[in-house]
Amino acid sequence: MDSIETFDPAASERPGGASMHHVGFVVSSIDAGVRGFAQSIGALWDGKIVHDPIQSVRVTFLRSGLDTDPLVELVEPMGNESPVIEFLRRGGGLHHICYEVDRLDAQLVISRSLGGLVVRNAVPAVAFGGRRIAWVYTKYRLLLEYLEREPARSIAVRT
Repeated sequence: MDSIETFDPAASERPGGASMHHVGFVVSSIDAGVRGFAQSIGALWDGKIVHDPIQSVRVTFLRSGLDTDPLVELVEPMGNESPVIEFLRRGGGLHHICYEVDRLDAQLVISRSLGGLVVRNAVPAVAFGGRRIAWVYTKYRLLLEYLEREPARSIAVRT
């Protein structure tokens, strides 16, 4: 029998103490489904929906009763140019996991060194007050979003 190497989280490369921020689901309509979605997972919704013209999406966030739990993001494509429209056409659903990191650029270097493909370079995100996000597709077929913990000083976001 082959031995399996064990994973030591303390020894793994986690620049800047990466922490899970949210799990993203692509939906056809936030308005039509958010209440039922929240109810099905026992989550709370504050009623805020953010339009992000940079990403060509509308997003909203659900939270559990615990502030330490990751959020659940619902993502609705805004038009045929949205980067998630094809995913929705294939049925939508669970789309990505987002980690918050101190140093986004350093995380992208590490992701590339581990065989990841940066599918969208760093851009400001309206939903996060202009903090930059980037998208990486891992060699294990997992889409990761990385969210910069602090906003970049030189980025201005128009809403």
